[in-house]
Amino acid sequence: MKRITPQRAALTVMAVLVTSLLSRRTAFFSPQGRIGRRALLKLGGLGLTALATSAWKGRTSVARLPSGSPSRAVSCVLTPEHRPGTPLMLRLTVVDATTCRPLKGAAVDLWHCDAEGIYAGFVSASTGGAPGGNAGPTDKQTFLRGIQRTDARGYCEFQTIYPGWYRGRTTHIHVKVHVGGSVVHTGQLYFPDNLTGKVYQTGPYKARAAARDTRNSDDAIYRNGGPQSMLTMKPTGHRGYAGTITLGVRRS
Repeated sequence: MKRITPQRAALTVMAVLVTSLLSRRTAFFSPQGRIGRRALLKLGGLGLTALATSAWKGRTSVARLPSGSPSRAVSCVLTPEHRPGTPLMLRLTVVDATTCRPLKGAAVDLWHCDAEGIYAGFVSASTGGAPGGNAGPTDKQTFLRGIQRTDARGYCEFQTIYPGWYRGRTTHIHVKVHVGGSVVHTGQLYFPDNLTGKVYQTGPYKARAAARDTRNSDDAIYRNGGPQSMLTMKPTGHRGYAGTITLGVRRS
Protein backbone atom coordinates (compact mmCIF):
# COMPACT_ATOMS: atom_id res chain seq x y z
CA MET A 1 0.00 0.00 0.00
CA LYS A 2 1.59 3.25 -1.17
CA ARG A 3 1.57 6.12 1.28
CA ILE A 4 1.03 9.73 0.35
CA THR A 5 3.63 11.94 2.02
CA PRO A 6 2.53 15.12 3.77
CA GLN A 7 4.25 17.08 0.98
CA ARG A 8 2.36 15.29 -1.77
CA ALA A 9 -0.97 15.46 -0.03
CA ALA A 10 -0.45 19.11 0.94
CA LEU A 11 -2.93 18.75 3.80
CA THR A 12 -3.20 21.65 6.21
CA VAL A 13 -6.79 21.30 7.32
CA MET A 14 -7.61 22.88 10.69
CA ALA A 15 -10.59 21.31 12.43
CA VAL A 16 -13.25 23.82 13.51
CA LEU A 17 -15.79 22.29 15.88
CA VAL A 18 -19.18 24.02 16.07
CA THR A 19 -22.42 23.13 17.77
CA SER A 20 -25.64 22.06 16.05
CA LEU A 21 -29.21 21.04 16.82
CA LEU A 22 -28.44 17.56 18.10
CA SER A 23 -25.92 16.56 20.75
CA ARG A 24 -22.41 16.46 19.25
CA ARG A 25 -23.73 16.65 15.66
CA THR A 26 -20.71 18.75 14.74
CA ALA A 27 -18.87 18.91 11.45
CA PHE A 28 -15.80 20.80 10.26
CA PHE A 29 -17.86 23.41 8.42
CA SER A 30 -19.53 26.64 9.42
CA PRO A 31 -23.15 26.58 10.64
CA GLN A 32 -24.03 28.62 7.54
CA GLY A 33 -23.25 25.57 5.40
CA ARG A 34 -20.10 27.02 3.81
CA ILE A 35 -16.79 25.22 3.78
CA GLY A 36 -14.44 27.13 6.05
CA ARG A 37 -11.55 28.78 4.23
CA ARG A 38 -9.06 26.62 6.10
CA ALA A 39 -11.14 23.45 6.07
CA LEU A 40 -10.48 22.35 2.48
CA LEU A 41 -7.10 23.10 0.94
CA LYS A 42 -5.05 21.81 -1.97
CA LEU A 43 -6.15 18.33 -3.11
CA GLY A 44 -3.52 15.68 -3.68
CA GLY A 45 -3.47 12.56 -5.89
CA LEU A 46 -7.00 11.54 -6.88
CA GLY A 47 -8.82 14.39 -5.18
CA LEU A 48 -8.17 13.72 -1.50
CA THR A 49 -9.36 16.07 1.18
CA ALA A 50 -8.66 14.74 4.68
CA LEU A 51 -8.59 15.75 8.29
CA ALA A 52 -5.08 17.01 9.10
CA THR A 53 -3.56 17.15 12.58
CA SER A 54 -0.04 16.55 13.84
CA ALA A 55 -1.02 12.95 14.62
CA TRP A 56 -2.50 12.55 11.14
CA LYS A 57 0.57 13.16 9.00
CA GLY A 58 1.51 10.30 6.74
CA ARG A 59 -1.50 8.12 7.55
CA THR A 60 -3.48 8.72 4.36
CA SER A 61 -2.92 6.14 1.66
CA VAL A 62 -3.99 5.09 -1.80
CA ALA A 63 -6.14 1.97 -1.53
CA ARG A 64 -6.37 -0.63 -4.31
CA LEU A 65 -9.97 -1.74 -4.29
CA PRO A 66 -11.04 -5.31 -5.00
CA SER A 67 -12.32 -6.23 -8.46
CA GLY A 68 -15.80 -4.83 -9.07
CA SER A 69 -15.41 -1.84 -6.75
CA PRO A 70 -16.50 1.52 -8.19
CA SER A 71 -12.96 2.86 -8.68
CA ARG A 72 -9.46 3.16 -7.38
CA ALA A 73 -9.81 5.83 -4.74
CA VAL A 74 -7.90 7.63 -2.05
CA SER A 75 -8.68 6.26 1.37
CA CYS A 76 -9.21 8.58 4.32
CA VAL A 77 -8.22 7.11 7.70
CA LEU A 78 -10.49 8.28 10.53
CA THR A 79 -8.38 6.78 13.32
CA PRO A 80 -5.24 8.93 13.64
CA GLU A 81 -5.06 8.33 17.38
CA HIS A 82 -5.65 4.57 17.16
CA ARG A 83 -9.04 4.31 18.83
CA PRO A 84 -9.73 0.62 19.54
CA GLY A 85 -12.59 -1.15 17.83
CA THR A 86 -13.73 -3.46 15.05
CA PRO A 87 -12.32 -2.29 11.68
CA LEU A 88 -14.86 -0.70 9.36
CA MET A 89 -14.38 0.32 5.73
CA LEU A 90 -17.01 2.79 4.53
CA ARG A 91 -17.57 2.95 0.77
CA LEU A 92 -19.80 5.84 -0.29
CA THR A 93 -21.01 6.86 -3.73
CA VAL A 94 -22.58 10.29 -4.17
CA VAL A 95 -24.97 10.84 -7.08
CA ASP A 96 -27.26 13.62 -8.26
CA ALA A 97 -30.74 12.62 -7.09
CA THR A 98 -32.31 14.15 -10.18
CA THR A 99 -30.13 12.57 -12.87
CA CYS A 100 -28.56 9.64 -10.95
CA ARG A 101 -25.20 10.73 -12.35
CA PRO A 102 -22.15 10.53 -10.07
CA LEU A 103 -20.95 13.77 -8.51
CA LYS A 104 -17.22 14.35 -8.83
CA GLY A 105 -15.53 16.54 -6.24
CA ALA A 106 -18.29 16.46 -3.64
CA ALA A 107 -16.83 16.92 -0.16
CA VAL A 108 -18.00 14.14 2.15
CA ASP A 109 -17.72 14.90 5.86
CA LEU A 110 -18.05 12.03 8.37
CA TRP A 111 -17.85 11.84 12.16
CA HIS A 112 -18.93 9.37 14.84
CA CYS A 113 -18.30 8.34 18.42
CA ASP A 114 -15.73 5.77 19.53
CA ALA A 115 -16.39 2.36 21.08
CA GLU A 116 -17.21 4.02 24.42
CA GLY A 117 -19.70 6.49 22.96
CA ILE A 118 -17.30 9.45 23.09
CA TYR A 119 -16.97 12.12 20.40
CA ALA A 120 -13.77 13.98 19.59
CA GLY A 121 -14.14 17.61 20.57
CA PHE A 122 -16.66 16.72 23.29
CA VAL A 123 -14.73 14.20 25.37
CA SER A 124 -15.48 15.63 28.82
CA ALA A 125 -19.13 16.14 27.85
CA SER A 126 -19.61 12.57 26.69
CA THR A 127 -17.42 10.50 29.00
CA GLY A 128 -19.24 7.27 29.74
CA GLY A 129 -21.53 7.65 26.77
CA ALA A 130 -23.92 10.25 28.20
CA PRO A 131 -25.33 12.93 25.84
CA GLY A 132 -23.06 15.95 25.62
CA GLY A 133 -25.48 18.83 25.16
CA ASN A 134 -24.97 21.93 23.02
CA ALA A 135 -22.64 24.01 25.15
CA GLY A 136 -19.86 23.83 22.56
CA PRO A 137 -16.58 21.92 22.15
CA THR A 138 -14.70 20.84 25.25
CA ASP A 139 -11.36 19.92 23.68
CA LYS A 140 -9.34 19.94 20.46
CA GLN A 141 -9.24 16.20 19.83
CA THR A 142 -10.09 15.08 16.29
CA PHE A 143 -10.34 11.29 16.33
CA LEU A 144 -12.94 9.57 14.12
CA ARG A 145 -13.58 12.66 12.00
CA GLY A 146 -12.63 13.03 8.36
CA ILE A 147 -13.35 14.79 5.08
CA GLN A 148 -12.53 13.93 1.49
CA ARG A 149 -13.74 14.54 -2.04
CA THR A 150 -15.36 12.02 -4.35
CA ASP A 151 -13.60 10.84 -7.50
CA ALA A 152 -14.91 10.85 -11.08
CA ARG A 153 -17.36 8.07 -10.22
CA GLY A 154 -18.72 9.86 -7.18
CA TYR A 155 -16.86 7.46 -4.92
CA CYS A 156 -14.86 7.86 -1.72
CA GLU A 157 -13.72 5.54 1.02
CA PHE A 158 -13.05 5.89 4.75
CA GLN A 159 -11.16 3.53 7.07
CA THR A 160 -12.52 3.71 10.59
CA ILE A 161 -13.99 1.54 13.37
CA TYR A 162 -17.51 0.35 14.10
CA PRO A 163 -19.16 3.14 16.15
CA GLY A 164 -20.17 2.69 19.75
CA TRP A 165 -23.38 3.98 21.28
CA TYR A 166 -24.53 6.55 23.81
CA ARG A 167 -27.72 6.90 25.82
CA GLY A 168 -30.89 7.58 23.85
CA ARG A 169 -29.48 6.95 20.36
CA THR A 170 -29.08 3.95 18.13
CA THR A 171 -25.69 3.25 16.54
CA HIS A 172 -25.01 5.76 13.76
CA ILE A 173 -22.52 7.81 11.77
CA HIS A 174 -23.07 11.48 10.92
CA VAL A 175 -22.58 12.58 7.31
CA LYS A 176 -22.70 15.85 5.40
CA VAL A 177 -22.14 16.32 1.69
CA HIS A 178 -20.95 19.66 0.31
CA VAL A 179 -21.06 20.68 -3.35
CA GLY A 180 -19.78 24.03 -4.53
CA GLY A 181 -19.19 25.12 -0.94
CA SER A 182 -22.78 24.54 0.20
CA VAL A 183 -24.34 21.73 2.20
CA VAL A 184 -26.55 19.59 -0.05
CA HIS A 185 -27.13 16.68 2.33
CA THR A 186 -27.16 16.22 6.10
CA GLY A 187 -27.97 12.81 7.49
CA GLN A 188 -26.92 9.76 9.43
CA LEU A 189 -25.87 6.25 8.40
CA TYR A 190 -27.21 3.23 10.26
CA PHE A 191 -26.39 -0.43 10.90
CA PRO A 192 -28.51 -3.59 11.17
CA ASP A 193 -29.31 -4.17 14.85
CA ASN A 194 -28.43 -7.85 14.74
CA LEU A 195 -24.95 -7.08 13.42
CA THR A 196 -24.44 -4.34 15.98
CA GLY A 197 -25.38 -6.75 18.75
CA LYS A 198 -22.79 -9.21 17.47
CA VAL A 199 -20.04 -6.59 17.28
CA TYR A 200 -20.86 -5.30 20.76
CA GLN A 201 -20.07 -8.70 22.25
CA THR A 202 -16.41 -8.25 21.32
CA GLY A 203 -13.41 -6.10 22.22
CA PRO A 204 -13.90 -2.68 23.82
CA TYR A 205 -17.66 -2.70 23.15
CA LYS A 206 -18.39 -5.68 25.38
CA ALA A 207 -18.15 -3.91 28.74
CA ARG A 208 -21.04 -1.60 27.81
CA ALA A 209 -23.14 -3.98 25.69
CA ALA A 210 -25.64 -4.92 28.39
CA ALA A 211 -26.44 -1.25 29.11
CA ARG A 212 -27.31 -0.39 25.51
CA ASP A 213 -30.74 1.23 25.69
CA THR A 214 -31.74 2.14 22.12
CA ARG A 215 -32.15 0.09 18.93
CA ASN A 216 -33.16 1.31 15.50
CA SER A 217 -36.88 0.89 16.09
CA ASP A 218 -36.66 2.92 19.34
CA ASP A 219 -34.76 5.82 17.81
CA ALA A 220 -36.89 8.81 16.76
CA ILE A 221 -34.34 10.03 14.23
CA TYR A 222 -34.02 6.58 12.66
CA ARG A 223 -37.79 6.32 12.33
CA ASN A 224 -37.74 9.51 10.26
CA GLY A 225 -36.09 8.08 7.13
CA GLY A 226 -33.47 5.87 8.73
CA PRO A 227 -34.21 2.72 6.70
CA GLN A 228 -33.19 4.61 3.53
CA SER A 229 -29.82 5.34 5.15
CA MET A 230 -29.03 1.76 6.17
CA LEU A 231 -25.54 0.62 5.24
CA THR A 232 -25.16 -2.64 3.34
CA MET A 233 -22.72 -4.57 5.50
CA LYS A 234 -20.36 -7.40 4.58
CA PRO A 235 -17.56 -9.05 6.56
CA THR A 236 -14.00 -8.53 5.38
CA GLY A 237 -10.95 -10.72 5.65
CA HIS A 238 -9.54 -8.60 8.46
CA ARG A 239 -12.05 -9.42 11.22
CA GLY A 240 -13.92 -6.31 10.28
CA TYR A 241 -16.70 -5.11 8.01
CA ALA A 242 -17.29 -3.06 4.90
CA GLY A 243 -20.33 -0.82 4.68
CA THR A 244 -21.58 0.60 1.38
CA ILE A 245 -24.28 3.09 0.43
CA THR A 246 -25.23 5.39 -2.43
CA LEU A 247 -26.26 8.88 -1.36
CA GLY A 248 -28.58 10.74 -3.71
CA VAL A 249 -28.31 14.49 -3.15
CA ARG A 250 -30.01 17.52 -4.65
CA ARG A 251 -27.67 20.34 -5.61
CA SER A 252 -30.34 23.01 -5.44
